[in-house]
Amino acid sequence: MRRILPVLALAVIALATALVVNTLRFTSRQVPAEPLAAAAVDATGAARRLSEALRFRTVSYQDPVPAGSSDFRGLHEHLEKAFPKVHATLRKELVGDYSLLYTWTGTDPSLDPILLAGHQDVVPVDPATEGGWSHPPFDGHVADGYVWGRGAMDDKSGVLGILEAVETLVAEGYRPRRTVLLAFGHDEEVGGHEGAAQIAALLRGRGLKLDYVLDEGLIIAEGVLPVPHPIAFVGIAEKGSLSLELSVDGEGGHSSMPPTQTAIGVLGAAVGRLEAHPMPAGIHGVARQTLDYVGPEMSWGKRLVFANLWLFAPLLERRFSMRPDTNAAIRTTTAVTIIEGGIKDNVLPTRARAVVNLRTLPGDGIEKVIAHVREAVGDPRVRIERHGSMAWEASPISGTESHGFRVLERTIRQAFPDTIVAPALVLGATDSRHYVGLTKDVYRFLPQRYLPGDAKRYHGTDERISIENYGQCIRFYRELVRGSTSTSSR
Repeated sequence: MRRILPVLALAVIALATALVVNTLRFTSRQVPAEPLAAAAVDATGAARRLSEALRFRTVSYQDPVPAGSSDFRGLHEHLEKAFPKVHATLRKELVGDYSLLYTWTGTDPSLDPILLAGHQDVVPVDPATEGGWSHPPFDGHVADGYVWGRGAMDDKSGVLGILEAVETLVAEGYRPRRTVLLAFGHDEEVGGHEGAAQIAALLRGRGLKLDYVLDEGLIIAEGVLPVPHPIAFVGIAEKGSLSLELSVDGEGGHSSMPPTQTAIGVLGAAVGRLEAHPMPAGIHGVARQTLDYVGPEMSWGKRLVFANLWLFAPLLERRFSMRPDTNAAIRTTTAVTIIEGGIKDNVLPTRARAVVNLRTLPGDGIEKVIAHVREAVGDPRVRIERHGSMAWEASPISGTESHGFRVLERTIRQAFPDTIVAPALVLGATDSRHYVGLTKDVYRFLPQRYLPGDAKRYHGTDERISIENYGQCIRFYRELVRGSTSTSSR
């Protein structure tokens, strides 16, 4: 024992030293940036123009947009009137009937263009919830310092915010060295196959390569992680999506003489096993990068944990797995969304089916996920087939050392000096995936500030944006264009 104690003491000292040294080396990655000088942004006028855009019911349903949609045409006419200098200076093209592509030609054709993206369409409003809105969802009401209505957050404020920024730059006589493309799809909420996908195909056909793409995606949030500042999460990748149908056949008959398990029983057991055996979690890839940026801004004790993931990763994985939002950031998720079976209470079902939607991490390919589902279900009586046509792989991970990311993080820090910037994973889907083949750097960030409780407004009731925040959005896009196009940096 006397010999063991000194060895244990040395081991403890060595461990403590390693933990402390790693924590001391775990320093801030935030870039220094001077706050933006006050720019001449007419936030009140911009809010009025946004409110008018919200009155057009550019709703995307699963069925294709009907030919001659008056709301999309009306929105386009509104944009022409609201931004006359943009339409007099930039080349405008109509793609897929309702999507818009603007080209602001740069003075140096050797530089790859940047592309700023957004979408004109919005999700429907559930009729049962309309009475719960403070202001009717398609009135574009301006009240109490906010612009209210469907699309105020997702994503007409992004589209019009970009146009407001470019309008002011054109008015000032600014000429970009690098070409600027503005791409506004019309069907992002149902996959973007007629809008962004066709714009991307058009650009590919012209042989264009892009410096970077910035689309909507993540936002500036408070209270998500234990840091004393709001966090501007920049999406450097987004998850893929796959839906599978699990089905079981039964013999049917009268319920008075049931088998040991009905088709529903077999299916229910399979679903239970699948939910009990999710894809493995792991703090790696994008999740690791997020913590590398956020961790140094935490208190000493938490910094010590995040600086030593070689030791504490299993603990953090368990903690993160307890919350739906953080769990989704560290694993491919499994959600049973539809289950059907049976026609009458005394008739044995001849068939039962369930639909499972899986959102896949980068690195978890679709075939790998299907193999996991088959192994977890482990029952040959259960057929497993792909469901629907809306499946895609997770995106590649964009760089954080590139020109695009550097100008993006610097601009965020200038426009929102109280924030810290962190790369992160987009859990849903955006139009950005259609542009992946045009550049290796695709980013997803919308300069909107969410306070606790605001997330439920997104696709929900009382969608709104403050006039102050909208003014900040416009200043952000102005400086982003200037910072991306005023030098020859590649």
